Amino acid sequence: MRKRKPGKFSAEKAVKALARERVGQPKPARVVESEPRTGRQAKHKPKLEQMMRDGE
Repeated sequence: MRKRKPGKFSAEKAVKALARERVGQPKPARVVESEPRTGRQAKHKPKLEQMMRDGE
């Protein structure tokens, strides 16, 4: 059986591995909304006329 060839060294992977060791895993970038959007109004921005009426 042949020996397995070691992988190519990557400085980027080495730096990231050291950072994970010292600081820990990064937090997930995506924030999960606690309340899901419902209805058509949540999908579209309010129109300028609607905003003007709400402001008065």
